[in-house]
Order: sequence, then C-alpha cells, then structure tokens
Amino acid sequence: MDLPAIPLLSMLKERMAWLNQRQNVLSQNVANVDTPGYAARDLKPVDFEKALKDATTSSSFSGSLTTTNPRHIALSPHGAAAFAGEDTPDIESNPSGNSVSLEEEMIKVADTQAQFQAATNLYAKAIDMMKTAIGKTGM
Repeated sequence: MDLPAIPLLSMLKERMAWLNQRQNVLSQNVANVDTPGYAARDLKPVDFEKALKDATTSSSFSGSLTTTNPRHIALSPHGAAAFAGEDTPDIESNPSGNSVSLEEEMIKVADTQAQFQAATNLYAKAIDMMKTAIGKTGM
C-alpha cells in the first residue's frame, strides 16, 4: 500500500507543498523589497471544501486499490499541483511603486512556518498511529 496515497496523508502532503511554495513566494517578496515597481505576491489559499469534495467523490485511484463495495472509501490521487499566485493590491506602495511591506512579509513567513510545523506534527502522529495499529511501535 502506498502510504502517501492515504487521504489524510495526501491532504497533509498537499498542504505542506502549498506552504513550501508560499514560503518561496514570500522570500521573493523580501528579496525584492527595494526593487522599484515590484508588486508583492502571495498564493491563493487552497479551497478546503473543494479539496474535501474531490477526495470524497472520486471513485477511482490509479494504484492497486479499487472500491468493490459502496462502503469502501474511495482514494483519489493528489499530485503536486501548481498553486495559483496573486498580487496583493491592498498593500500601499512606496514612492518607487514597490508594494512590499517587510513587516507584513515577516508576519506571513512566521505564520507559514507555524502552519508547516503543525502539518508535519500531524503527519508524524498519523504515521505513529499506523505503526501502533500494525504493532510496529519500536521502530
């Protein structure tokens, strides 16, 4: 069985990928804080309701698992999606046309770091629970 294909783990993996890409976008903003005309960017948040709907309505999985009973949980593949970026026009720009606020970016970076840490903790706990369920607690 492919562990990353388990719905909980795949959702956490997708969340961590989004947070990683957001960290890259925020670091580009910080790097261009003095670039004239640079517009600050951020990633659009992932629509959790849509992701949950996609995960629960899919009836096929490209792996070896199939749903042969209506009570089976259908697994759907969650590949590495390209996340949509967006300009942040609500931030005031300075006289050179640059709209990067270093303070705002640092707050976003800290928030992204905390969310990534929470996601990795959840991922580790889920793996630990699976190890406990199969009797491999000493690993």
